[in-house]
Amino acid sequence: MITGEDVDHISWLASIRVAENEKDEFVDQFNTVLDYFHQLDELDTEDVEPTYRVVELVNVFREDEAKESLPQEESLRNAPKRENGYFKSPRIV
Repeated sequence: MITGEDVDHISWLASIRVAENEKDEFVDQFNTVLDYFHQLDELDTEDVEPTYRVVELVNVFREDEAKESLPQEESLRNAPKRENGYFKSPRIV
């Protein structure tokens, strides 16, 4: 059971302010969520296999193939700024 003190602690952990007039509303909402979890705890899941994904996923990665890289001039063709054959960017300090 969540109390007003719990709401104060949770709001401190989350670094948010909860007004005094909102505290009762949060207590009710937190307790509603916890009641729902208690209902789920009552379900018999003895013969249910654990599932990590609802839908089976298959990797769709392509095979790595070694290819020739782009020539330097083509790589730099659309660069807004370049210098000595390299991309030039603003200095970030």
